[in-house]
Amino acid sequence: MAYERVMGLDVIDDQVYQQYRDAMAPILKSFGGSFGFDFRVSEVLLSKTEAHINRLFTISFPSQTHMEEFFSNADYVTVKEKYFDQSVRSKTIISLYEVDT
Repeated sequence: MAYERVMGLDVIDDQVYQQYRDAMAPILKSFGGSFGFDFRVSEVLLSKTEAHINRLFTISFPSQTHMEEFFSNADYVTVKEKYFDQSVRSKTIISLYEVDT
């Protein structure tokens, strides 16, 4: 089993967002996490939120515990504050689920 999130973002600075992705990748890997799908979205036809979404991706972990530990990890939080917070206007958790691996 794996634990996966589908996320929608409103990325406002692609270059800084890519720096975030590059900086967080080794931390993500150390928690057994990975990206499955990653899309730039040009048009949202139906949404349950007022937040704009122009990026959609899946992120997967071996368990919910791994995911929670990753997002609360001090090194990750530092990277998030440096890059993510200035490159993303909003984030939307679209779905959380377990998958068979």
